[in-house]
Amino acid sequence: MRTLIIAEAGVNHNGDIEIAKKLIDIAAAAGADLVKFQTFNAERLVTEGAPKADYQKTSTDNSEPQRAMLRKLELTEAMHKELIAHCALRHIGFFSTGFDIESINMLVSFGQELFKIPSGEITNLPYLRHIGKLGKEVILSTGMSSMDEIENAINALEESGTPRSRITVLHCTTAYPVPMSDVNLRAMQSIRAKFGVDVGYSDHTLGIEISLAAVALGASIIEKHFTLDRTLPGPDHKASLEPNELK
Repeated sequence: MRTLIIAEAGVNHNGDIEIAKKLIDIAAAAGADLVKFQTFNAERLVTEGAPKADYQKTSTDNSEPQRAMLRKLELTEAMHKELIAHCALRHIGFFSTGFDIESINMLVSFGQELFKIPSGEITNLPYLRHIGKLGKEVILSTGMSSMDEIENAINALEESGTPRSRITVLHCTTAYPVPMSDVNLRAMQSIRAKFGVDVGYSDHTLGIEISLAAVALGASIIEKHFTLDRTLPGPDHKASLEPNELK
């Protein structure tokens, strides 16, 4: 079995289209299958007074609200089109996580065939049903969720029109970075045994050792954050691989 490698650029472009293009170049040079970004509207994603997560406070301006931080990291429709074209130029697949229904619809309009449900939306039933109706390949990330919540999400997708055979569930520990003692890769095996789905691992640890271990245990997908430079300002850089590590 070949493992799909997703190079997660996420928001590590810091809102700069030229940095985003450099990230695409790095992912392509490293041999990744897909480079993934994040598609969202800050106003739809978080409330005005929402505080930052603890890991965000340590890597960004602590006095800045989360919505203000996220607003700087949005990608416009025009930026998406430019990045899709650049991916085609570099012969790597473009992929993005849509965090709300409007963002999903925009990605559909671009012809995207694979949809990632981020951990924070695993209990968002209207969102799950909207994706389920598309009948496309789905990656479901599970950080902080219980087995019951995973089961409910899979059922919502299936009942809306996406067969279980098109769903891959990613084990994920929601911390940036994740201490190795908190990884618990056996959870990935438990998910596969309980739900009869393909499984993978969304890796927020430092280094690549846990990704290698996950593949040895049957991960069909590995998703790993990467950056130009871990010292750059922004919420996710510190938990990301640098170019030589991604390669």
